Amino acid sequence: MTAHNPVRIGIIGSGNIGNVHMEVLKKVPEAQIAAVTDVYLPLAEARAKEYNIEKVYASTEKLLADDSIDAVVIAVSNEWHAPIAVQALEAGKHVMLEKPMAINLESAKQIVEAERRAGKVLMIPHQLRWESLSMQVKQQVEKGALGHIYHAKAGWVRRKGIPGWGTWFTQMDKSGGGPLIDLGVHMLDLSLYLMGNPKPVSVYGATYAEFGPRKKGIGSWGTPNWNGHYDVEDLATALIKLDNGATLSLDVSWAALVDTDNQPFVQLLGSEGGASIRGTKGKLLAELFDREADVELSIPDRDEGPRIRMANHFLSCIRDGAQPITSVMTGYTNNLILDAIYRSSQTGREVQLNWDI
Repeated sequence: MTAHNPVRIGIIGSGNIGNVHMEVLKKVPEAQIAAVTDVYLPLAEARAKEYNIEKVYASTEKLLADDSIDAVVIAVSNEWHAPIAVQALEAGKHVMLEKPMAINLESAKQIVEAERRAGKVLMIPHQLRWESLSMQVKQQVEKGALGHIYHAKAGWVRRKGIPGWGTWFTQMDKSGGGPLIDLGVHMLDLSLYLMGNPKPVSVYGATYAEFGPRKKGIGSWGTPNWNGHYDVEDLATALIKLDNGATLSLDVSWAALVDTDNQPFVQLLGSEGGASIRGTKGKLLAELFDREADVELSIPDRDEGPRIRMANHFLSCIRDGAQPITSVMTGYTNNLILDAIYRSSQTGREVQLNWDI
């Protein structure tokens, strides 16, 4: 890789998410998809033909041994995130690692330690940060338009959306959890970012599995395996306390009998103003002369899209040797909170967060 040559990228995992990354990277001039692999080799071969990728490897190990590869995208099931990320960093590759960063806190620590040793870029692709509405709200927060943000409400509530019942999605030892680790991690990441990245200090949470164990609430994502099992939650709720006195409440579900539009949402409550994002709609809330003075936010007509911006940021960080805004420590922060929510649910008590690492 030079200042004039594209970053050569290997794709590890050719399924749905890996395919999304391939579609995006083919549109980015500064990137070249140079290799692909998948545990199901025919799928990798099909992707290579579709996207004109020069090399197909039969294993992750062989792809990582290719010295011509500068960076990798890891888009595999959750249980393999940490092992492959550590392996990739040790092989001297920059890494874009799909969320959640790790299946649990211990695995997250292994990734942090490997990133520190390697000195390479590791980025978690939380695309919600790169949505136009999120960026507009962040700009206003940084200007001080909202004042002190003392509370935020966030969530992603699906009425009937359990993915791939019986597959790795619904098995705790393979996924790390249900909607909390699948959807909640996005909302935690976005909320803390918009709030100015205050440090979480304690968590109280609860999880429930009312529908999944009865094979109810099945969604359209993934192919069910009725011979498998379901031992994760289908709803989670939590209250996170932050070091600046603010709080963040979170509600996520795959299945719940609620009246919902199935849109991710964040509401920021500030001393001078508020902000609301729900799906593709956004609003800044204020008062002037004791009257409501709200401003509707809109997405530009020719918006290039969050994933293009995200990919360009990754490439920029590689070239400049900079930390991405969704760095390894933002991933660790999310895993720390997720772990605490699950522990709080088990014990029924508030969990104080331990930041020793």
